[in-house]
Amino acid sequence: MQAQELLMALAGGATVSGASLAERAGVTRAAIWKQVEALRARGVPVESRGTAGYQLPWPVQLLDAAAIQAALPPVLRRSLGTLELHWELDSTSSEIQRRLGDLPDLSMVMAETQSAGRGRRGRQWLSPPGLNIYLSCLKRFEAGFAALSGLSLAVGVMVMRALDALGIAGAGLKWPNDVLSEAGKLAGILVELGGEYQGPCAAVIGVGINVRLTPALQAQAGQPADDLAALAGGTPPDRNRVAAALVGALGEGLVQFEREGFAAFLDEYARHDLLRGQALRVLGAQGTQDGVGAGIDARGALLLQTGDGLRRIDSADVTVRRA
Repeated sequence: MQAQELLMALAGGATVSGASLAERAGVTRAAIWKQVEALRARGVPVESRGTAGYQLPWPVQLLDAAAIQAALPPVLRRSLGTLELHWELDSTSSEIQRRLGDLPDLSMVMAETQSAGRGRRGRQWLSPPGLNIYLSCLKRFEAGFAALSGLSLAVGVMVMRALDALGIAGAGLKWPNDVLSEAGKLAGILVELGGEYQGPCAAVIGVGINVRLTPALQAQAGQPADDLAALAGGTPPDRNRVAAALVGALGEGLVQFEREGFAAFLDEYARHDLLRGQALRVLGAQGTQDGVGAGIDARGALLLQTGDGLRRIDSADVTVRRA
């Protein structure tokens, strides 16, 4: 029995004996224990119930590509390139990068778990199986890099649209590409561009959403983190619903961005802007700047009101903190 099969067997939340798992898989109980330990090492909170067996603290909804497809509007289903679901990848964005020349526009790649999930500035994105959403999308643009100002901010708006469709409130946007609640980081966005500055280019857009985090995962995150379970009063939406809402928001939003640019998202971003009016400290290659967040400009640059006047921060290679 592999880790994937074991998680499927425990997904309902009931206690399942090691003996029955071993008999079902045709292996020894020691082999089952090894797979239990493998899931635990990935962050899945498999609990031991003595001689009764193993149990998850709550039911887990495993992703189902057919269910996600079925939940999408028919027009959107037809416009998507491909929608793939893998058990494990190094990262969904790396998988798209490897197949960049073969995948059609608006292809979506998801994984139950990632061994090397990537966040902003090279940080690792924790990716336990069965708990969260890890998705990357390929979008091709004919206009080139010059027309993509504000893309990562627009994707943040798309994530907020998905949360709204799920009835999730209590989150907002932190420039340039984080989705936060009062408790911590809820979702992250990583946009990687390739191609020509003035000609055809491609964006690989990775999105990770915390659906349910264990205390151990929160401790490993290295920063305050939150999940949909907490924002939904303890029981998160079904992960297939979350995945479908995100796929739908990206599929529709990226076409809108291609047609209208960041201008179509500027007002929505402003409504969700968590930094506007806040005392901020910006740390980067140019040193440290202190000021008050004054929103963003039409290109998606952060506006910082300082004692020396209004500054525009248009490099994502900075750290922005509330002062």
